[in-house]
Amino acid sequence: MKVLVTGAAGFIGSHAAQRFLARGDEVVGLDNLNDYYDVNLKRARLARLETEPGFRFVKLDLADQGGMANLFKREKFARVVHLAAQAGVRYSLENPHAYVSSNVTGTLNVLEGCRHNAVEHLVFASTSSVYGAHTDMPFSVHSEVGHPLSMYASTKRANELMAHNYAWLFGLPVTGLRFFTVYGPWGRPDMALFLFAKNILAGKPIDVFNHGHHRRDFTYVDDIVEGVVRATDRIAQPNPAWDSARPDPASSRAPFRLYNIGNNRPVELLRYIEVIEDCLGRKAEKNLLPLQPGDVPDTEADVQDLIDDVGYRPDTPIEVGVRRFIDWYLAYYKGGSPGESRVVNLG
Repeated sequence: MKVLVTGAAGFIGSHAAQRFLARGDEVVGLDNLNDYYDVNLKRARLARLETEPGFRFVKLDLADQGGMANLFKREKFARVVHLAAQAGVRYSLENPHAYVSSNVTGTLNVLEGCRHNAVEHLVFASTSSVYGAHTDMPFSVHSEVGHPLSMYASTKRANELMAHNYAWLFGLPVTGLRFFTVYGPWGRPDMALFLFAKNILAGKPIDVFNHGHHRRDFTYVDDIVEGVVRATDRIAQPNPAWDSARPDPASSRAPFRLYNIGNNRPVELLRYIEVIEDCLGRKAEKNLLPLQPGDVPDTEADVQDLIDDVGYRPDTPIEVGVRRFIDWYLAYYKGGSPGESRVVNLG
């Protein structure tokens, strides 16, 4: 089938596009190649995809209403996997307008494209950040999430609400996936794993927020992508048991579903750093800092719905996933060092 993958030059998007191509789907990859981080890394991800005969790249900004409408009309996609977004919790404190343009306006254009062109199923990326001020863990998609702590989280929660609107009003099947701290080869340079490896190798201190006592549900990218592909194949259906007197936030009388994708095994940040040190054979000099605005102390995913509905749960331990990242990092940079990143994101 023909699949649109937005954010195809991005970390998760490039992995997802490869997975669809590997099973024989035709993939159109969309990206605007913005300079939030190293464009050369994005181009390198695309270069891997462009060796596949079933892949075509379209450079286009999600916020370009006319361009997006023409793309959908021309291509007639069967499924859409919407992974493009302005990412990063901390950068959203500096440049909130970028998040509204990409994540809100851009997602509206995707929804409109799907609505008017008979797309069978839209799967879109949300984030564990929508749980915000919640401390009742593991985080459940059946809980209300009305207290996000960053503009990034707010725009992603808006995406969920917008998607439900289109499912309810127009019968568009939509599935939202809340990702939990994704890491792995070809990752984003603003993420903690990337920056920790870079600074440890350079003999520089690493900034460790919340004095290292964050607990995160670190989830390996291949596990995320397996969940994305399985969710794409399972077209969202209305929940016949949905009760408007006790509304379930994760489903609807419309064809709408939400799932968490997380490892369901939170790890303290200090332990995560130990694994990085072991893989590099070097110790880190730690600059211990307080909790940053917009961050949440802990995350843990309840993935039971994912198991029940799509038959899958992430299971890659950090010792395996971090080793794979370090092996890629050392090979890709050949002992060198990437450029500076603007901000650090734990995710």
